[in-house]
Amino acid sequence: MEENKLSFEEAYKQLTDLVKKMESGEMPLDQSVAAYEQGIKLKAYCEQMLKEAELKIEELKVSSQQ
Repeated sequence: MEENKLSFEEAYKQLTDLVKKMESGEMPLDQSVAAYEQGIKLKAYCEQMLKEAELKIEELKVSSQQ
């Protein structure tokens, strides 16, 4: 899966779905490890998108004050 082609909402939904599956305890170990790795990637992607949105908002605030 290519995280960078997902919207924030899609990536976040996939992340929460993975967490629910892992918390259920019904996944075999190898699938849990793969899901964990995917979850790390999705989390980083979501954090990056949030950081970019925050920077954009800060830029808008600064430009509107000028």
